[in-house]
Amino acid sequence: MSFYAAAMPTAIALAVVKTLVLIVGGVITFFAYKAYRRTRQPALGYLALGFGLVTLGLVLAGMLYELLAVPLMTGILLESLLVLAGFLVIARSLYVS
Repeated sequence: MSFYAAAMPTAIALAVVKTLVLIVGGVITFFAYKAYRRTRQPALGYLALGFGLVTLGLVLAGMLYELLAVPLMTGILLESLLVLAGFLVIARSLYVS
């Protein structure tokens, strides 16, 4: 069995998991934004933004690598920066008065 044949099931599993992360993260972001629109509470707006950034970050590296031929390490760095930014915004949402 070649390296590529062995890596194929892992690549498929990764694509499935990343797709599920995108779907679940999108749903969470949607509900947080919907709550923000209903209440106009700034904390919920920050929460929606934070979850959106985290979700985008978690799927970004693979998309950049596969679709735009960006080096994998560059994609992972951008992914990590977006996740960090998302978590910082979520933390900020916990301290909005």
